[in-house]
Amino acid sequence: MFNVAVLVNTIAVIFGGFFGTFIGNKLTDNIRKILFQSVGLTTIFIGINMGLEANDLIVVLISLAIGGVIGEFLKIEDRIGKIANKIEKSEGETKFVKGFITATVLFVIGPMTILGSLNAGISNDNSVLFLKSMLDGISSIILSSVYGVGVIFSALSVWVVQGLLVVGSRQLQFLSQEIYLNDFTAVGGAMIVAISLRLMDIKDIKVGNFLPALVVVIFANYIKMMF
Repeated sequence: MFNVAVLVNTIAVIFGGFFGTFIGNKLTDNIRKILFQSVGLTTIFIGINMGLEANDLIVVLISLAIGGVIGEFLKIEDRIGKIANKIEKSEGETKFVKGFITATVLFVIGPMTILGSLNAGISNDNSVLFLKSMLDGISSIILSSVYGVGVIFSALSVWVVQGLLVVGSRQLQFLSQEIYLNDFTAVGGAMIVAISLRLMDIKDIKVGNFLPALVVVIFANYIKMMF
């Protein structure tokens, strides 16, 4: 279950949690906003770089369109939000538990967790998980300044969940073929750009609804290969 990016993500949450617990309350809202914007700017470059890997932009466009429609029909983003809220509210009201659950939901449930783990397992590309590590580290500073040490223990959830996802995705090695991998990466890149727009409060795109596009692009390239 070892992956260096998963380890870095875990350590980022731990260090961010310690920092926030003891110093985070001294950070102003403007500083916190700047920290997230800096991650957002970096995210744009990584997303664009991934998008440039595309073999066929038509396939990428079709996959995003069909996948987005499927995701909207299934209300994936809304369902993820409801599950997260239900978990958070069902675990009691102590400060420690509240911090642990809130941080776990934020760090584990979301497109970057899935996309980053798939990229790491299939193509040994850890860039998305490294980016997520920066974002989670900053988020843990802010959360722990409010909830305390409970946020630090959420690092265990990050280690276990992302580690299992990386190991599981290694069973999909057929996706490492160029015909599948490049357009898969490009679709993921488009989603990463969408996440960056949310981070910088430019556009609140429901990124979770585009998760089916990661499956659609595989089938689209399979059909294309058949003809």
